[in-house]
Amino acid sequence: MDTRRALLDALAADDGPVSGPALAESLGVSRAAVWKAVEGLREDGFAVESTPEGYAAPEDPAYSGPGIAFGLDAPYSVEYRDRIASTNERARELATEGAADVAVVADEQTGSRGRLDREWVAPSGGVWLSVLTRPDVPTARAPLFTLAAAVATTDAAREAGVDARIKWPNDVLVEGDGGDSEEADPDATGRGGRKLAGILTEMEGEADRVGWLVVGVGVNANLDPEALPAGATSLSAERGEPVDRRRFAATLLERYAELTASPEALDAVLPAWRERAATLGRRVRVDTADGVVEGTAVDVAEPGALVVDTDEGRRRVHAGDCEHLRDAA
Repeated sequence: MDTRRALLDALAADDGPVSGPALAESLGVSRAAVWKAVEGLREDGFAVESTPEGYAAPEDPAYSGPGIAFGLDAPYSVEYRDRIASTNERARELATEGAADVAVVADEQTGSRGRLDREWVAPSGGVWLSVLTRPDVPTARAPLFTLAAAVATTDAAREAGVDARIKWPNDVLVEGDGGDSEEADPDATGRGGRKLAGILTEMEGEADRVGWLVVGVGVNANLDPEALPAGATSLSAERGEPVDRRRFAATLLERYAELTASPEALDAVLPAWRERAATLGRRVRVDTADGVVEGTAVDVAEPGALVVDTDEGRRRVHAGDCEHLRDAA
């Protein structure tokens, strides 16, 4: 893979095609090694073009493991599958094998689930990925990784031209009604917007330390909203054109890596989440294991608790199903 990476870098650095002999000389390998590297890149989805003057760099790497990994500024290896039951399930398998710092990416999931075991539609064309890490943090701080993934997904969507925001704790939305029908009404679903992405985090550890942690992110990328559940949308629908999934996935992984790089880096997660929140300032109803909490969401506190002003006083909600309510007329 090192020769392939070096070859792509050499092609990208040149304004035009580069001959095989010139590449062999600059890379310090044989012409046969150059040819083998080119063929290997093509098999991995890199459309290296052959011209009379030599080889030309592909316009964009493919949505594949090597394509996402190429140029990725994040400490993850990438395992790509065209079709898989669940990227989270595969990441858990890798965790039991002792792996760490792996991003499992799929074009299609056939058995994916969301929070509270809800069905999650994950056809070909989306961005479905799970990141396995072994962070050196107390288990009490694990919820921050879910919030970090929501921030990373929101930032990737915004870089792609979609003005996304976060509903506590882990839904990424596009605000606005998206149409005239009742189904398109953002408050008809209780979400406060059209759902673009969801996040599911799983972990294993001791009482005071995380052993491994898997954060799964499902993004409706290049999908027709008609094939999605009511109240959902996709990047392509919001943009009016398909998104570069390889670039989107890389941006998401890089931002997530930045936010979770160390215990100190995690301190930036809550401020970043607040800046991107759709929930704060809204009237909410949260179904919790201890009953319903209803009021105005005013803050999010370490390690991700929603702070709600209710008629009975201020409450901190650490887990629950949050619904955005219509403001009183």
